[in-house]
Amino acid sequence: MRLTDALEPWHDFYTLAGTASATMVGLLFVAASVASGVFTTDRPAPLRVFLSASVFNFSSVLVACLVLLSPLQSWLLLGAAIMACGMVGLAHCGLSWRDSMRSDLLAKIDLEDRTWYLVMPIIGYLLETASGASLMLRSGQGCTALAVAVGLLLIVGIHNSWDITVWTVTRRSGS
Repeated sequence: MRLTDALEPWHDFYTLAGTASATMVGLLFVAASVASGVFTTDRPAPLRVFLSASVFNFSSVLVACLVLLSPLQSWLLLGAAIMACGMVGLAHCGLSWRDSMRSDLLAKIDLEDRTWYLVMPIIGYLLETASGASLMLRSGQGCTALAVAVGLLLIVGIHNSWDITVWTVTRRSGS
């Protein structure tokens, strides 16, 4: 199967996902400026785990969509690029996990937050990495696996962005 034939049915999906993620990155920058007094640099773990992770997840979706929509003609090159995106995401998750352990943040956040902010992104990036490997093997199923990873990372990002917004509003109002 030619690469262009495998990617053609996914064009609109990845265009929409990339547009949504780019929009959410912009909105998070606005939200971060509004909430500038809540997140401080003297506590880097919450900043990396909560706010930076959401921007990173949306940016990762955007980059994966841009790679998939680019005019690459090589299964190997496309798969390697997607695999690299997944591995960078896993590295970021590792840094977040490390910061959480060092600052004792994991003991302070509940299971729901650990799941949404740490575990779900790891699953998404593992799936993204695996989809890259599948694409390198010339499998059209890699497009489906990547769509699931992108969808998961978008859902995680939307959930976490809303969670951050609610948390910030309640902190500002003193609730």
